[in-house]
Amino acid sequence: MANPHLDVVVVGSSNMDLVAYASRLPAAGETLMGERFQTGYGGKGANQAVAAARLGARVALVARVGDDVFGGDMLRNFAARGIDTAHVTVTPGISSGVAPISVDAKGRNAIIVVAGANGALRPADVDAAAGLFSGAKVVLTQLEVPLDTTARALALGRAGGAVTIFNPAPARTDVPAEVLASSDLVCPNETEAATLTGIAVEDDEAMLRAGRALLARGAKGVILTLGARGARYVGPTESWAVSAPTVTAVDTTGAGDCFLGALGYFLARGATLRDAMGQACAMAALSVQHPGTQTSFPGPEALPASWR
Repeated sequence: MANPHLDVVVVGSSNMDLVAYASRLPAAGETLMGERFQTGYGGKGANQAVAAARLGARVALVARVGDDVFGGDMLRNFAARGIDTAHVTVTPGISSGVAPISVDAKGRNAIIVVAGANGALRPADVDAAAGLFSGAKVVLTQLEVPLDTTARALALGRAGGAVTIFNPAPARTDVPAEVLASSDLVCPNETEAATLTGIAVEDDEAMLRAGRALLARGAKGVILTLGARGARYVGPTESWAVSAPTVTAVDTTGAGDCFLGALGYFLARGATLRDAMGQACAMAALSVQHPGTQTSFPGPEALPASWR
């Protein structure tokens, strides 16, 4: 059944974040006393879904969770956010995904992701959710689930007429050209762009070269996310940069996911790409001023009046 009222479909991971805060990040082999600890909901797919839903988008998630306490908690969290979980499957005999995160006093982080049930999300799960794609405006994907699952989601999104967005994170070198060719927008950060292209993204000229390398491999457009410096679009005939507001970062965890979820929201609402990027930078800048991941994502009160 088609879903003409869905704004965003996200296919991706759902994790429980286990976050330790300390004055600095430990060196290899070092035991460091932390200052505080908290758990939180994460995973790139879940984060992007929640970021879009928090702003008011109508969101569906295709994912897997484990048959453990974390899985039940994650399902309740999605329901509380108004996210369609009809295709979030509880997987017997396997743990939910988890992500231990260390955050230093400057908001910098180090993350280890254990896939758990995320690794069991298959193309067949995407096919079972095919009705979601035929009415969606935007499809968001990442790489914390198997690559062939992401590829299938992009193909269904393209066939259904959605704007397809591929976030190649975590970074890997073996992304096939057909995945890029199914993507209206490939959205790496600087590290991910360097991994995909072999080009160190150190200045504007290198950004253009990396973007054009991805276009040459089939991407329709590229958005390089640059943290506090905003984002840059590289397309077949034009390129531009958008700036981010200057803020004091408390915790940058999930900022890239906030950007992508917000990008999906604004594109689904009919924004131009340039405007959507600018607004997404503003939403991500708001998120880094607060600790936590999904709890830091802004709600509709943060939107300009014309976008509520």
